[in-house]
Amino acid sequence: MQTRRQFLVTTSAVTAGSLLLPSFTNKYKKITNAGVQLYTFRKEMLDDAKGTLQKIAALGIKQIESAASIKGHYYGLSAKEMKEVCTNLGMTLRSGHVQINDKWEQTMNEAAEAGQEYLVCSVMPTHGQTADNYKKVAEVFNKAGEACKKLNIKFGYHNHGEEFEMDKDEILYDILLKNTDAGLVHMEMDLGWVVVAGKNPLDYFEKYPGRFPLWHLKDMKISKKISTEFGKGDLDIVQMLKNKKQAGLQYYFIEQEEYSHSAFESMEINMEYLKKQKIQSQL
Repeated sequence: MQTRRQFLVTTSAVTAGSLLLPSFTNKYKKITNAGVQLYTFRKEMLDDAKGTLQKIAALGIKQIESAASIKGHYYGLSAKEMKEVCTNLGMTLRSGHVQINDKWEQTMNEAAEAGQEYLVCSVMPTHGQTADNYKKVAEVFNKAGEACKKLNIKFGYHNHGEEFEMDKDEILYDILLKNTDAGLVHMEMDLGWVVVAGKNPLDYFEKYPGRFPLWHLKDMKISKKISTEFGKGDLDIVQMLKNKKQAGLQYYFIEQEEYSHSAFESMEINMEYLKKQKIQSQL
């Protein structure tokens, strides 16, 4: 199974309810601020970006985070078109996953045109699981944060599992946190990968309060290192959300990389879980 990280490295609107299955229509309207990482619907977005966004909106999703694809950062749509489609469907294109590369200036300009609040690097710009490399990366991130700030965008970084390896008796992720400016580099914590790495997100919320305005909220089966529907894995989602203020949480994006069902069937299970747990998503 190809993960989103591997994929990244190698590679108007009509009324939402009118074209959707009845089970999707307004069922989760009380979950008012739920977000989704569009990699969850990667195939569907590449096949029909506008139609897929209509179905996502009907699930009650309000916040959108895009991801790089073979058709660009917006699945074949321009930055302006992506913004317009989301706005017309009652959603906000809040963030986007990108790489820092030779097209970085273009990437920032696109994000500004799309009206994004956040621009998140999801792949290490240089490789090397050493303390020295992570200190260099921290410098790159600080500069990226400065450049984004000039465009009224907040720069962020999304972790996977390898950041929690150690070098020189220090966790590499901690080196990033200690050497980046909290006002310029905003951490998007992927809770699932933190747990798979054998760490507890709550420990980071306590040690670095307010540093995690963005989350990837995903349940994970630790032994298999795969994502699953909410309530079927090893992440205590309710406990995580009880600590959102300490983390500094502003937005969370549901992400599922593997499915027991189709992407939309799995997402409906996730939304039903939030509803049953009375998680109203008011941040």
